[in-house]
Amino acid sequence: MTKHRFSEDALSDWMRGAGPDSDVVISSRVRVARNLRSKPFPMLATSEQASEVLNQLAEVSRSRKLDAYGRFDTILLSDLSELEKRVLVEKHLISPNLANESRGGAVILSEDEAVSIMINEEDHLRIQCLYPGFQIGEAWTLASGIDDIFEEEADYAFDERRGYLTACPTNVGTGIRASVMMHLPALVLTQHINRILTAVTQVGLAVRGLYGEGSEALGNLFQISNQTTLGQSEDEIIENLHGVAKQIIEHERAARKRLLEESRMRIEDRVKRSYGILSHAAIMDSKEAAQRLSDVRLGADLGLLEGVTPQVLNELLVMTQPGFLQQAFNETMNSEQRDYRRAELIRSQLSGKNDHGGVEQ
Repeated sequence: MTKHRFSEDALSDWMRGAGPDSDVVISSRVRVARNLRSKPFPMLATSEQASEVLNQLAEVSRSRKLDAYGRFDTILLSDLSELEKRVLVEKHLISPNLANESRGGAVILSEDEAVSIMINEEDHLRIQCLYPGFQIGEAWTLASGIDDIFEEEADYAFDERRGYLTACPTNVGTGIRASVMMHLPALVLTQHINRILTAVTQVGLAVRGLYGEGSEALGNLFQISNQTTLGQSEDEIIENLHGVAKQIIEHERAARKRLLEESRMRIEDRVKRSYGILSHAAIMDSKEAAQRLSDVRLGADLGLLEGVTPQVLNELLVMTQPGFLQQAFNETMNSEQRDYRRAELIRSQLSGKNDHGGVEQ
């Protein structure tokens, strides 16, 4: 894998499989935050200290200890253009915080992009593992195995009473953030979403948008994740999230069934109108694109549309983002030009012409 491979395809290899419960859960993610005992946190580190951290942690991937989990490449953020960094963010392979880091920032990326190991982000080391569909337990198993490899080679900052020490106090303890990305259009349409999300927060979980904290829930996509990392074991955190997510899946499916039974013609009209607009519009802003892609995905999952797969819709969610759009067309664009190209790209993908990379349908 070259350092530019990630920018050529909107859909990471790990996303090509559907995964369990993929009609509601897009992906499952576990992120582990760790720091080296002997070095200051990245925000306080000098450039020299950040480079020492990078060299020490990158050495693990060069030592081939990660070979059991596939092939990995180390990508220095300093070697990437601002556009390439933005594409990495849009594909959820690095955080916006790391994209803005100029001192020793790097990502160790697996060939299928399911594993993303960020160096010198808010913490020295952040191990992120992604699985398609509802596989939060599997994501944790993978993250834990990779964490063990790094812990063999690095002296982690750890306190017997507090657990793993992190730059942000909310991550102290286990240092893990587990989340599921859920598509919940029926709960939104039936106006039950606020009740569900309020209940979620009352059991210690957080609700965020597509790109994490502070982001909007575009396209009826919601990230459900743990808020607490201290006072619970890793297994307890995973089990709690799994149990709540399972209930949300059941509520969403019940809402979809109710929509079909009580409002089938209206839902079918909504879905097909959105498909028609996506297939023929000349301009399309990102917010409208996300909403109409959500409608079309709902239609495909309910059997109201033929010939449209979840994979092409997953792909379009990334391809229609500003960074990937400019990468796909090899152009620097203003907002109006992006809206025009976004509509062009959507028309091309839905028609199966596939002119700008990605999965051919």
